Amino acid sequence: MTQANRPVYLRLRDEICAAILDGRHPEGEMLPSVRAFAAEQGANPLTVAKAYQQFQDEGLVVVQRGVGMFVAPGAVEALRRRERERFLHEEWPIIAARMQRLGLKLSDLHQDVTETA
Repeated sequence: MTQANRPVYLRLRDEICAAILDGRHPEGEMLPSVRAFAAEQGANPLTVAKAYQQFQDEGLVVVQRGVGMFVAPGAVEALRRRERERFLHEEWPIIAARMQRLGLKLSDLHQDVTETA
């Protein structure tokens, strides 16, 4: 399934996940409000709330009533572990099969990256 075919709340979840893993929202920091993130992403606030709820259900964010949602301690490592597993089991097999069809080796990729850098 391509990114464009994924439900919006999952794409928003991926965006939040990337922001946490990239350090744009470190552990202990408040996430943007549902309304602010919805406006930034051009999404329905209810859809953003659904994405945030998934993080809350997983214990990756903590809600302080009347204040906001904060990235939970340990969220970065938990997300990194989950995203690695997802990559290895869902994304990598597709990439590896395509590389095989194209006759590419991992060393070819490394060479191409260093030549363009």
